Amino acid sequence: MTPVELIKKKREGSTLNEEELRWLIQGYVAGTIPDYQMSAFLMACFFQGMSEEETLTFTRLMLHSGDVIDLSDIPGIKVDKHSTGGVGDKVSLILAPIVAACGVPVPMISGRGLGHTGGTLDKLESIPGFRTALSIPEYKSVIRKVGAVLIGQTNEIVPADKKMYALRDVTATVECIPLIAGSIMSKKLAEGIDALVLDVKTGRGAFMQSYARSLELAQTLVRIGTGFGKETVAFITDMSQPLGTTIGNWLEVVESVECLKGKRGHDDASSDLMEVTHVLAGAMLMLGKKAKTIAEGVELSRASIANGSAYRKLLELTAAQGGDASALENLERYPLPRHSIEVKTMDTGYVAEIDSLELGLTSITLGAGRGLIEDTIDPKAGIVLSKKVGDSIDAGDTLAVFYTDREAVLEPARDRIRKAFRFQPTPPQQKPIILSYVEKGGVKTWM
Repeated sequence: MTPVELIKKKREGSTLNEEELRWLIQGYVAGTIPDYQMSAFLMACFFQGMSEEETLTFTRLMLHSGDVIDLSDIPGIKVDKHSTGGVGDKVSLILAPIVAACGVPVPMISGRGLGHTGGTLDKLESIPGFRTALSIPEYKSVIRKVGAVLIGQTNEIVPADKKMYALRDVTATVECIPLIAGSIMSKKLAEGIDALVLDVKTGRGAFMQSYARSLELAQTLVRIGTGFGKETVAFITDMSQPLGTTIGNWLEVVESVECLKGKRGHDDASSDLMEVTHVLAGAMLMLGKKAKTIAEGVELSRASIANGSAYRKLLELTAAQGGDASALENLERYPLPRHSIEVKTMDTGYVAEIDSLELGLTSITLGAGRGLIEDTIDPKAGIVLSKKVGDSIDAGDTLAVFYTDREAVLEPARDRIRKAFRFQPTPPQQKPIILSYVEKGGVKTWM
């Protein structure tokens, strides 16, 4: 076999067998197949897709490209959550402490920013000292002690995906269902979970912008998880506007802390964020056998916010992973960016739409994401929304404030953010944030 043969075979729409996929993945991990040939293969997969059997084989080979962690000696049903990525999606930062505080262990291997979406690891690393690169013994120690752990892929855990993930981000091959499914499920199956809750985004700010594609992805993920013997459910949630009010790493940490403290997320602009968080937490608590139903789990989730146990769990988790918990208790001490610019409107009426994709891409130009693999993220950079869909506006109102150290992007960013908002004279019809629930038995419309 040669890489060229396999690239050509996939380019022409043929199915690769297990031996061919194994040879390709092992060669890439070993460094005998270079990035440019793997990029060509990924692009061929993007256009030609993979069969169901091919996707399962691809996932299994990715999984076994490294170590599979055994957490059977840690008490409890281990449950994780994964999001397919959205703009302003900081759910994991709030969710993991909630579920751990309610008694379900949460082993979570997360990713960095991908395309126009932010990454949980980048957000966590904006907390001074927070270590996401833990060894497997450290990973086990933290979850045993705290009940939750949030790390990135180590060299031992799915090394094939670690290399491919970064490559997909910069070669426009992210939005391919088999590649997404293989990437997500190989990491999740490697981390030692017993069950999994998936948040599959749909809409303008998601990788799957149509509901039909999002449903296809959700069903593929549930089918893979179930096939590997893990109880797996998925929610399809709306990403037609940013989740919550912040886009950017430290800014999203701040919003998460305020939600965990109960200061935000009730009847304010963060309520969509907390609605998604509580429902996902409810499902995790149900799978973890701490609640009989998702609704009962939602009540436990809300109680953990009200009694402060979820916030205390975040501080405990931060300290256990080397982070400075005092930075979370004193948010105002964080370094300020050079520029904070208000974006105002001359329109009147109501916010009808907010282009999540455009805001996600703008945040990258501000320094909150990567355009190249080697780019360094500025944790201070990002956007804070002052208005969301349905809000009334008058001429002179502030739509958003953006933060950056980059002088050259100020005017282009202001213009892009302003153009991301669309207005109308009457209040728009509000759409539900949670659209569907997918389990092995089928698809249900969420209430």
